[in-house]
Amino acid sequence: MGGGLHGRVLDVLGHEIAAGTHPPGSVLRTDEVEQRFGISRSVAREVVRSLASIRLVVGRQRVGNVVRPREEWNAFDPQLIRWLLAADRTAQLKTLAELRTAVEPMAAAAAAQRAADEDAARLVALSERMVATARSGDLDTFMAADVEFHRLVLRASGNEMFAQLHEVVEELLSWRAGHGLMPEHPRPVAVRLHCEIAECIRSGDRARAEEAMRELVAEALEGTLSGLGSARVASR
Repeated sequence: MGGGLHGRVLDVLGHEIAAGTHPPGSVLRTDEVEQRFGISRSVAREVVRSLASIRLVVGRQRVGNVVRPREEWNAFDPQLIRWLLAADRTAQLKTLAELRTAVEPMAAAAAAQRAADEDAARLVALSERMVATARSGDLDTFMAADVEFHRLVLRASGNEMFAQLHEVVEELLSWRAGHGLMPEHPRPVAVRLHCEIAECIRSGDRARAEEAMRELVAEALEGTLSGLGSARVASR
């Protein structure tokens, strides 16, 4: 119960900070959090500590917990990414797409040079699973393979900093699926590009692996923004 309550309060305050309800410089006092949510002092303190760990707030003596400027937030934290997507989906999607465009094509190129044989074979197997599940409409299995595919490309790059970005990519992919922004049958071009990337990494074609991943990231952004547009029209 305590863990669940902590998570719910943290989620509310995180969403509010991301949305600007508590702007930079505003103060979150532990006793006010305690009173607002009807929680114990220890739970309120743990919530504030969690916010501080994401660098959303900083404790100051005789003042309280001050909301930090946005540029100081830990932008790579998966929870914060989720809150920012809820606050301004289009802006955050573009930010994440720019990050992916900068990192994933280079990771694919590096993987074409450095991937172990078993990792390259696993990428091919994952791409084949995506082909099969795209045809059958099994989106859950498709998404699981998609997430693992991108995690493995980042890891197989041999760059530990690239590898640690897997949570960012996973959060974005999962968010798209959870918000109905994946088509019932994944777009053929996306499935084809996954297959091509896997084959290029297995064959050591660095240039084409990079280019194909760049195309895939661009296609994913286009598809997501198109889905957002359709959702807005449907809701009117």
